[in-house]
Amino acid sequence: MYLITVLGNLLIILAVTSDPLLHTPMYFFLSNLSLADIGFTSTTVPKILVDIHTHSRAISYVGCLTQMSIFLIFCCMDVLLLSLMAYDRFVAICHPLNYPLIMNRLLCVSLHLLSFVASTLEGQLHVWMVLQMTDFKQLEIPSFFCDPSQVLDLSCEHTFTSNLFKYIIGTIYHFLPVLGILFSYYKIICSVLTVSSSSGKYKAFSTRGSHLSVVGLFFGTAFGVYFESAVSHSPKGSAVFSAMYTVVTPLLNLFIYSLRNRDLKNALRRLYKPGADTSR
Repeated sequence: MYLITVLGNLLIILAVTSDPLLHTPMYFFLSNLSLADIGFTSTTVPKILVDIHTHSRAISYVGCLTQMSIFLIFCCMDVLLLSLMAYDRFVAICHPLNYPLIMNRLLCVSLHLLSFVASTLEGQLHVWMVLQMTDFKQLEIPSFFCDPSQVLDLSCEHTFTSNLFKYIIGTIYHFLPVLGILFSYYKIICSVLTVSSSSGKYKAFSTRGSHLSVVGLFFGTAFGVYFESAVSHSPKGSAVFSAMYTVVTPLLNLFIYSLRNRDLKNALRRLYKPGADTSR
């Protein structure tokens, strides 16, 4: 699954960068989402494979902090890029005449850089919080990687502080982007419903289906991890949700976008067979 995820997302990046027809804001964000998915899953899966081969599940203190920091950067990048993609579709459908002016290249690059800076800040905030807890060394983490929610739960003396920190960071970096996505799609639905043609409505909703599927899958499993950690404290339940959103979700994202997006499928055909007829 890991090789399929990495090679498939690399193929999407190659198709978007090599096809001039896909040099649009939507596919710019999609290619960066594929890159984030590669980093997201590569942070955990190679370590798991090494652990299986060596029959050892130990990780050093520095290694755990490094893995957690990099994981959070790519995880947050996924969240913010999904939000930017929703905003892009909102502008495209609700303000079509001003779309080229609003979603210009400078704005897209600036938004992407801003999302990277914000993601890096979140990763460093978690590391700083963990460094304040000096009482969790040589303990067992009830997950297959250094899951931030599980690492913060290891402290017995800072339970209230760690929970408050998780809720604040979760609100800023997860809840607010979800509200932005929901607002964007609320405006999109209101705009689409004013279209008199039933075929136009179907086309608008069908082209948004892939993004909504990815959003639901990613946020559903991610919130499952944090609620499971905060409410039930079940190691098995947390591990299942963690596996879903770190391994399975990036793989499903690949198939959702490649199988449900006609432009991307045509670009992949042209990449495989230059000069092929993709007008159908």
